[in-house]
Amino acid sequence: MEEFAALIDALVYTRSRNEKLRLIAEYLRATPDPDRGWALAALTDGLDFKAVKSTAIRNIMKDRVDPELWKLSRDFVGDTAECASLLWPEPIGDVESAPSVSEAVAFLESLTRATVLKELPMLLDRLDSSGRYALLKLATGAMRIGVSARLGKIAFAQAFDVTIEDVEEYWHALVPPYAKLFAWAAEGAAPPEIANLPLFRPFMLAHPLEGTIVDMADYAAEWKWDGIRVQIVHAGGETRVYSRSGDDISASFPEMVSALDFPAVLDGELLVRGATQGGEAGGAASFNALQQRLGRKAVSKKMLAEAPAFVRLYDVLGIEGEDLRALPWTKRRQLLENLLPRVPHSHFDMSAIVEADTFEQLAKIREGARDDAIEGLMLKRRSSPYISGRKTGLWYKWKRDPLLIDCVLMYAQRGSGKRSSFFSDYTFGCWDGDPDDGAELLPVGKAYSGFTDEELKKIDKHVRQNTINRFGPVRETEKTLVFEVAFDSVHDSKRHKSKLAMRFPRIHRIRWDKPAHEADRIDTLRALIRD
Repeated sequence: MEEFAALIDALVYTRSRNEKLRLIAEYLRATPDPDRGWALAALTDGLDFKAVKSTAIRNIMKDRVDPELWKLSRDFVGDTAECASLLWPEPIGDVESAPSVSEAVAFLESLTRATVLKELPMLLDRLDSSGRYALLKLATGAMRIGVSARLGKIAFAQAFDVTIEDVEEYWHALVPPYAKLFAWAAEGAAPPEIANLPLFRPFMLAHPLEGTIVDMADYAAEWKWDGIRVQIVHAGGETRVYSRSGDDISASFPEMVSALDFPAVLDGELLVRGATQGGEAGGAASFNALQQRLGRKAVSKKMLAEAPAFVRLYDVLGIEGEDLRALPWTKRRQLLENLLPRVPHSHFDMSAIVEADTFEQLAKIREGARDDAIEGLMLKRRSSPYISGRKTGLWYKWKRDPLLIDCVLMYAQRGSGKRSSFFSDYTFGCWDGDPDDGAELLPVGKAYSGFTDEELKKIDKHVRQNTINRFGPVRETEKTLVFEVAFDSVHDSKRHKSKLAMRFPRIHRIRWDKPAHEADRIDTLRALIRD
């Protein structure tokens, strides 16, 4: 556990991506099985201990630390694991030696909600502050140390001189502590057997167009739909639905599991049906409608009826056990068209080609797109194979220009990780009428991106100097600072007082120059809802 704690400490204080890769790779080479496998799982979000959540840690801290001290300290530090590890009283007298990572995992797996409050403190008493921090990060799964799952896999590939593509290919066939993966990469054993398993394959991704002009003779254009990218896989008599990150979301969309009954790997956009003016099922509804179904472990019959899912197909990676990824896009597209009659039209359709002879013509088509479920365009090189990750020159995404509106900062909250000392999460609102007539501000969104580090420091200073109220970790501010907010779309919402919900809001500009009463009205935002 000491070595794992040292690794976590080093990663926290390292900003360089290459140095993080080196540290993880070095740890994986030097650490024996199964400790390194459990550590890799922790770094790539592969562990979940149901009894150990932030609530349990807060309840444990109440018995060891003055509650008010804990509350103030947690608010200042901004991270539960870090705050608890520093405030935990040091043990008096001799204590047992620190456990290995494997022993810690076995201990955490044995805990229940009935035993965690009594037994977890005994393990914390065996560790120093670094060990406690590493243990609590491991236990809660909330690492937030600047290491993504992808970075962890790349470090594994570099540690044992194998390709990241091969690591991704085998990854989802295995479970922690990944003994077969380490045996293959580190010891030269045969690759893990993945035939006849409904496994996730890494997605091919696109680069932003960003001013590039392409020759439409070499590229095909499709609409970029505003749902969630999914992969539907049928193998070995079983069907699974995977999200872009490789998470199995089959339970949330059971109707799609039963819709594919022959061996295939399909790539597409998961959407829910909208409604025509006559009330019949129509095309794709907005993302707001899809969001009601995301993350649900069980879906009611009512929800299945009111928001039925379907997949708009983009690509085919395999059919009847044959891997098609090396074929050019034009051939895969033809095979996908041939496959379409084999799947139910109620659950699948195909993303249409946007016909344009020139790039200029395509730009005009993009400007006129008003469908609520369209995010922009995809441009795909006709000769491109299906390659995992982003490869320059093959696929581009050309998003629709964002919508902009001026809002007033209302509330701020501390961030997490490296932003834990700054108020970096902002809630903003629009006027419900004319402020000169006494109209109030109604919250319309929340954002924590779109500004530089220097701008963050200035906003943080503004929040501290203009706080008028506190609600736990949240500060209410004077309604004086205007943000120009960019967002992709806005929808009706019953969950918010403003009756509106913004899609992907982010700070576009900070309008230090603009008086708050000149910010936009709710009616202005509502007018941006697409029919």
